[in-house]
Amino acid sequence: MIRVGVIGVGTVGTSVVKILEENSDIIEARAGSKIIVKTGAVRSLEKARGLSIPLTTDPYDIVNDPEIDIVVELMGGAEAPYAVVKQALQNGKAVVTANKAMLAYHRYELQDFAGDLPFEFEASVAGGIPIINALRDGLSANHIESIVGIMNGTCNYMLSKMMHEGVAFDAILKEAQALGYAEADPTFDIGGFDAAHKLLILASIAYGIDAKPEDILIEGIEAVTQDDIYFAKEFGYALKLLAIAKRDGDEVELRVHAALIDANEMIAKIDGVMNGISVVGDKVGETLYYGPGAGGDATASAVIANIIDIARSGRKSRPMLGFDRPLEHGLRLKAKEAIRSKYYLRLKVVDEPGVLAQISKIFGEHTISIAAMLQNSIDSRYANLLFSTHTAHERDIQKVLLELEGLHFVAAKPVMIRIV
Repeated sequence: MIRVGVIGVGTVGTSVVKILEENSDIIEARAGSKIIVKTGAVRSLEKARGLSIPLTTDPYDIVNDPEIDIVVELMGGAEAPYAVVKQALQNGKAVVTANKAMLAYHRYELQDFAGDLPFEFEASVAGGIPIINALRDGLSANHIESIVGIMNGTCNYMLSKMMHEGVAFDAILKEAQALGYAEADPTFDIGGFDAAHKLLILASIAYGIDAKPEDILIEGIEAVTQDDIYFAKEFGYALKLLAIAKRDGDEVELRVHAALIDANEMIAKIDGVMNGISVVGDKVGETLYYGPGAGGDATASAVIANIIDIARSGRKSRPMLGFDRPLEHGLRLKAKEAIRSKYYLRLKVVDEPGVLAQISKIFGEHTISIAAMLQNSIDSRYANLLFSTHTAHERDIQKVLLELEGLHFVAAKPVMIRIV
């Protein structure tokens, strides 16, 4: 019998407990052992959860319980869970977590603490999609050339509505909050941080890269308007929040941002709250993974799959981040300013003679070539100028943006979206 302790019995934790009970027959048949939840840890005992398991408000009651074999950490946050999980590993317990924030900051320390103990985290990226196992096991013979993913269902829902129904950003954000897709403070989702945490986890498995969120390019979707949607539709693009990892020689670029992508690409067709991740291996080519990126049952499904893996293995571990030993020729993180991309810019300008000539001159001075331009009049005084460029360096486009913002006829901060 395998005894489990669940730390954090919220939406996902409650689903874990219920699924282990409701599907106990098939789970036992697949795991080779009966799996029961011995104790759950919660912030407050006052909330009714409809569960029969004993509850505590102290996670260390679970961590220090000698009868518990596997600690399932579903607390959320980074530092407090890290301390709890570290203690669990030091007590010799296997760990399963869905905590992307903790792993974004502490995955390598936890790998060291885990040693030969099982440490599984499938549910930390893309909910019910088995992308961790795909990278760590299924594609382990490949050098990974790129990972491009829609990894935040909240942003994908909002951008899908803006694209297909013409809804304004503020209106769709309120709707997403009302539906429970976005939090009261939505910054973590719409600012790109949630997707960035997931990208860092995947990059460690694919490339052995030890980077923190502060080291990579992270932008959200807060500045997107229907003017940008108009440009996208005119030129055959879809607009998505993408998490991108791409190998270039001995460097890996990591970035999260709103992106215009060809509307015919498979990943462009992933709408609503769904997630989709494209992985290109040097031997297998492109593989695409699609499914629910969040939700109690979907995420719990991945958590329980990890518990079953541990039960089957007899507590023998595999490399937590996919490498038994460091790569002989390690890869390094590409500097943000060295990234190359095509770009889209939106400028609100005073509608007067000479404006286009001055803007074109600034682009030319920074060796950036304009590929297309649209003018969208706002009123008798102002117009939106919408540009796309040929491929340029990030450092150069940032200099252009700074110069444009200082021009007397530019009436608002310029908006830039990368074209992938």
